[in-house]
Amino acid sequence: MTDTIVAVHTALVSMPAHPDLVVRGAKGAHERSDFCLVRVITSAGVEGYGEVSCTPLWSGEDGPTAQHFVRTVLAPALLGRPLVPVAALEQAMDRVLARNPFTRAGVSTALWDAHARTLGVPLAVVLGGPLRTEVPIKLSLSGDGERLEQVHAKAVQAGFAAFKVKVGLGVEGDVARVAHARRLVGAGPFLGMDANGGWSRGEARTALRRLHDQDVAFVEQPVDANDLEGMAALRAEGLPVVADESIFDLADLRRVIRQDAADVVSVYVGKAGGPGRAVELGTIAHAFGLASLLGSNGELGLGAAAQAHVAAALPGLTTAFPSDIIGAHYYADDILAEPLPSNGRRVCLPPGPGLGVQLREDVLVRFR
Repeated sequence: MTDTIVAVHTALVSMPAHPDLVVRGAKGAHERSDFCLVRVITSAGVEGYGEVSCTPLWSGEDGPTAQHFVRTVLAPALLGRPLVPVAALEQAMDRVLARNPFTRAGVSTALWDAHARTLGVPLAVVLGGPLRTEVPIKLSLSGDGERLEQVHAKAVQAGFAAFKVKVGLGVEGDVARVAHARRLVGAGPFLGMDANGGWSRGEARTALRRLHDQDVAFVEQPVDANDLEGMAALRAEGLPVVADESIFDLADLRRVIRQDAADVVSVYVGKAGGPGRAVELGTIAHAFGLASLLGSNGELGLGAAAQAHVAAALPGLTTAFPSDIIGAHYYADDILAEPLPSNGRRVCLPPGPGLGVQLREDVLVRFR
């Protein structure tokens, strides 16, 4: 007999970023993140866990809203239904909640985690992998002068050797910041830049030309998310373009492909609506010749574990451009009993079934 969903619980958690690593970009500062943790329980007693990123500036969703939707909208649509196929449960959530992809992704992750734990295999296996067991990662550098030096020093101390610089804050300051970052990291290490859509087309073109001698590896979301023509035109400047804010779902990916607007797709578990759909997006991008990497909304331990499993299952994941799986390093504390295996240069697929991680006991008691 197929297992069914018998309970859905939530817990709210707020976590400050490590003060030396706070990201400041065109969208503002990311000093603290709120999360809605999700636990599903099956009729066989298997538990699955997920995480909703609830930072309004970045995800557009907050903790109380996520918890309300999970408890009063999504849970009633799931209770009593078979655990598999998980895709059918995701479709059931689609029918009762039109937006809020990060909220649906948190529940979806818990369902996929329970499914993989029921089978006794890592999540990456049920997602079609693993195609790899470790993924290269990078960290964002932001700020100017001493602040930039402080962030870089802390990042190096944590083991990072690949970086991207936050730009889109004004061309003159951006050019100076990237040049300073290049001096700090040296001539060899990987260095990209992320504008978060903060440049106009003209500003982006000017900045890219002035930064030509800084050996920048890519530019992420140089212009507004809806300006796909501008992104396509900027590819002619010779620097690979990463689409980030431009892509949430399959319809967005279709538009980026039609406009020939990017070289690389930044895939999010949260934006895509869950691990399975994130793998689907990356797989379709790969079929059209686009590489993918894992983008970050500042995931915590459960979210970072989900990122690692998705990265392990993506056929088109690029190793030339490191991913943004930073949950083991970005925050002042963690919710996991054991941190995700990461040395700053790469994150390894955690062992064990499902997500392969366990929550701390003091976090587990918060569920209700």
